Amino acid sequence: MRETTVGVGAGAENLVGELGTSDMVLNIGPQHPSTHGVLRLKLVLDGERIVAAEPVIGYMHRGAEKLFEARDYRQIIMLANRHDWLSAFSNELGVVLAVERMLGMEVPERAVWIRTMLAELNRVLNHLMFLGSYPLELGGITPVFHAFHSREELQHVLEEASGGRMHYMFNRVGGLKEDLPAGWLGRVRAAVASVRSQLPVFEDLVLGNEIFRARTADVGVLSAEHVKAYGASGPIARASGVDFDLRRDEPYLAYGELQDVLRVVTRQEGDCLARFECLLEQAVNSLDLADACLDRLAELPPGPVNLRLPKVLKAPEGATYAWTENPLGINGYYLVSRGDKTPWRLKLRSASYNNIQALTELLPGTLVADMVAILGSMFFVVGDIDK
Repeated sequence: MRETTVGVGAGAENLVGELGTSDMVLNIGPQHPSTHGVLRLKLVLDGERIVAAEPVIGYMHRGAEKLFEARDYRQIIMLANRHDWLSAFSNELGVVLAVERMLGMEVPERAVWIRTMLAELNRVLNHLMFLGSYPLELGGITPVFHAFHSREELQHVLEEASGGRMHYMFNRVGGLKEDLPAGWLGRVRAAVASVRSQLPVFEDLVLGNEIFRARTADVGVLSAEHVKAYGASGPIARASGVDFDLRRDEPYLAYGELQDVLRVVTRQEGDCLARFECLLEQAVNSLDLADACLDRLAELPPGPVNLRLPKVLKAPEGATYAWTENPLGINGYYLVSRGDKTPWRLKLRSASYNNIQALTELLPGTLVADMVAILGSMFFVVGDIDK
């Protein structure tokens, strides 16, 4: 460890050369309550200022990519469901889209619109968790209660449709597990309206709080150049002015027909405050998209929501890459098949893995007191990093 000489108050200039100090290495974590999962940060400190930062990952590694190779195309949905436990439906969706692309499969129209609606509801669920937990990490406990109240309303309707509370397992290759319960669309519309009416609380309680703004404005500024260099994506990238969203730029599901409703939220500041603002505005737009999907589903005639599949499902030999705009950013699956009932290789490109690497640029030069504000604003799930 290099030695440095520091001043210690009045008359300190006379001690230059006599008082030798060394940088301190401080480990943050890997205790679970410190972050959204088990992450370790190795910090080098010069007094209260961070000199270098290294995210140490792997404490939650479960070998999902290797397990994909020993499960058939129906079973891998369960594994993919879990790496980002706040975006379970979106994780499932990426896998089935990759397999369906390999099979050249067209799913029923009703399934496409239901998938789109559920993906947006899942996005709101994800964002509400961070909209509540981020102020909590900065010392404000009240917003998390509002966030969980809203989450429960959406969780209730998703649980009614899928039978799952966190890991929905509602997607299937060729469509969805089953049709929606009778009267469900009306209950979803009521839940969406209720959550929309509650979101202004975060404008008033959080964004209108001068302490929150003081802790987040001009703190942890991530430049657009660093976003591109590290492959960061999602709300974090758009808060730095990188105007990219797969739902608009490479539409999938029904997003091509929702361009008049879809709004890509961006900011130019790239600081902690901008990231929070992007998250909040994106949640509002996702509710608008869910309403548009409900309108379309009300117009569609009754019909199937899945396709009949053979007992043993085999993908043809070849490779494909399916990427989706998950709540935390770009989520991609690179599928390689040798014509068997299991993937030969299924590589996962998770949003959190790339996003968290930017901490090596964000933290050096900042104060320890700002570390939690920066760390929380990266909106990551450690299972999504470690896979």
